[in-house]
Amino acid sequence: MSLFGSTTTSTIGTASSTGSAAELSGDRVLTSPPEDSVSDLTFSPQAEFLAVSSWDKKVRIYELAANGDSQGKALYEHQGPVLSVHWSKDGTKVVSGGTDKAGRLFDLQSGQSTQIAAHDAAIRSVRFVDAGNTGQQIVATGSWDKTLKYWDLRTPNPVSTVQLPERVYTMDVQQKLLVVGTAERHICIFDLSNPGTIFKTIQSQLKMQTRVISCYPAGNGFAVGSIEGRCAIQYVEDREQQKLGFSFKCHRDNAPPGPRAEANVYAVNAISFHPQYGTFSTAGADGSFHFWDKDSKHRLKGYSALGATIPSTAFNRNGTIFAYALSYDWSKGYQFNKADYPNVVKLHPTRDDEVKPRPLKKR
Repeated sequence: MSLFGSTTTSTIGTASSTGSAAELSGDRVLTSPPEDSVSDLTFSPQAEFLAVSSWDKKVRIYELAANGDSQGKALYEHQGPVLSVHWSKDGTKVVSGGTDKAGRLFDLQSGQSTQIAAHDAAIRSVRFVDAGNTGQQIVATGSWDKTLKYWDLRTPNPVSTVQLPERVYTMDVQQKLLVVGTAERHICIFDLSNPGTIFKTIQSQLKMQTRVISCYPAGNGFAVGSIEGRCAIQYVEDREQQKLGFSFKCHRDNAPPGPRAEANVYAVNAISFHPQYGTFSTAGADGSFHFWDKDSKHRLKGYSALGATIPSTAFNRNGTIFAYALSYDWSKGYQFNKADYPNVVKLHPTRDDEVKPRPLKKR
């Protein structure tokens, strides 16, 4: 039995699961988007605020109105491109990290940003976490310097530093589960009851570089996306993994007829879980996004390529809005980052036929 159990391809669904461009025509465009590629999107867990980080060295916070209108609420800067951003549980603070090797904290009430973390190389991912049993949220930062650091906002030095097997490429958290994906396909799993020690280290069964990891809302597993256009469904407990784990192909073009024909394969850049239903989205370098139900192994809805890569996506706090960036993801190098390349964030109102789980079929 492989780590990811059965590697059968997920059901792609019938033609009715393919969305049309008309169904996206009502998606609202975020006002005053970043001036360079979007790197990350994240919604506040307490209000309709959206934080957007960018390669233009800035983090922008937007307020969304009930009618879909948006307006800028706050902006702060790093000294280099910002790669990751995340909200505190109470919705009063935003943390971000970037190529300037700094983690910065923005307080919405005071409107001030301060540096709260430092590494020896770029900070690739940041998360607020509930570590230990104190109930106090701290900040976790994962870096290309091959370390994970935890920061208590009341003290200037890290409260703990964990050496990782390689550079951090992605990281996510839900409840007491923190998962870090690094170079060379290593995946480090942490139980935040004991945050300073790696609970388990495994190697992704996806054959190519890990691009994104996203934890299930229940905190019992995570999805992995890679540059090979494949997604894996992984559980922390071995028994669950052997029973429920699988991987499937996505974000690939069908190969044309012919003995030597090859399909175009695109990176899976973003995986976002619906906060209510537990279904999830994938989005990729092909410029398309899809909604999936992992429990029924079914694609709920998929949309064709939109003319630009999608580097990041996010659901709002109740899953009624799906935000996606149409922006260059740097997958083909700097020469493809043309001046006229799209650089927008769109807000898609979700419908139940897109994100609600299908009844499981009896076997």
